[in-house]
Amino acid sequence: MNKIELRQIQKMLHGQGYIGDDAIAMSIFLSIQLEKPLLIEGPAGVGKTEIAKVMAKALGVDLIRLQCYEGLDSSHALYEWNYQHQLLYIKMQEQNGQDLEKMENIIFSERFLLKRPVLQAITHPKKPVLLIDEVDRADEEFESFLLEVLSDWQVTIPEIGTIRAKGKPRIILTGNRSRELSEALRRRCLYLWIDYPGFEKELAIVKSKVPEVDEKLGREICAFMKELRKLRLEKTPGVSETIDWARALASLHLKHLDKQTVEDTLGVVLKDWQDIRHTQDALSELLEKTGVTSRIG
Repeated sequence: MNKIELRQIQKMLHGQGYIGDDAIAMSIFLSIQLEKPLLIEGPAGVGKTEIAKVMAKALGVDLIRLQCYEGLDSSHALYEWNYQHQLLYIKMQEQNGQDLEKMENIIFSERFLLKRPVLQAITHPKKPVLLIDEVDRADEEFESFLLEVLSDWQVTIPEIGTIRAKGKPRIILTGNRSRELSEALRRRCLYLWIDYPGFEKELAIVKSKVPEVDEKLGREICAFMKELRKLRLEKTPGVSETIDWARALASLHLKHLDKQTVEDTLGVVLKDWQDIRHTQDALSELLEKTGVTSRIG
C-alpha cells in the first residue's frame, strides 16, 4: 500500500484496539506521506511502541525492531560476521587446498553476513517499519551513527562495499527522555509527545483491552490510577500497568475496589518498594479521592 489516507490510519488504530486521539493519527499519516522519521516521546507505558505496530499493519509491511541500550554500537545495529561459520568453512576448504584469495572473497561475502536491524531495514525488498526503541538509552556516538544512516540511507561494509537502501524504511523512534537527544536528530524527525491519558481515554483503553472487567470496577481503577500518578513516585505506572491491574482484578471476579484488595495487589501496579510504601501511607486518601470511602477497612 503506497498511498494511505488519514481515515485509514484512524480505522487501523481503532481496529487494533489502540485508543488514540487525532494528533496520533495525524502524526502517523504525515510520517508516511512525508517519508520522515517520527520521534515519539513520553512516559514509559503509554503506548509509544504500539504506534510502530499500527503503522506496519496499516502499510502491510514487516516490523523490524532495534532495542537500544547503554553501550549499543553500530555493529550490533548494522551487521556482524558469522565468525563460527567462517572458521568452519576455512577448515573445510583448507583440506581441499582451495586458493586463499578465493577463500577470502567467499568468507567476506553476504553468505556469512549477519544482518542486524538497521541493515535488515535498508536491504528489505519491501519498505518495512523500523522501530528504534528507547533511543535515549543509547549513547551519543550511536546517535551520530543514526544521523549518518538517516541522511544517506546507505551503509559501507569495508569487505563488501556500499549498500544503498532499496527504499526508505518507515522509521519510528521512541524515547522516555532519560537524556536529551541532539537537535540534529530532532530536526530530521517529526515529533509526537504522548502523555498519560485522561480518565475517559484510559477507561476506553481498559474496556478495549480488558472487556471482561466490570464497568464500575473499571471506572474505579482508572480514577485510582489518575490520583496515584499525582504522588511523587520513582516509577510512575503507565497505561500498561493499568491494563495489567484490570486483568488481575477481573480474574479475581471483583466488582469494586477496597483497601485490602488494593494493598494486596499493589505489586501489579508499582515496581519499586519505596513507591509501594509511599502509596500505602497515602492509601486512605487515595481511595477517598477515588470515591470508595465507604469500603475502606
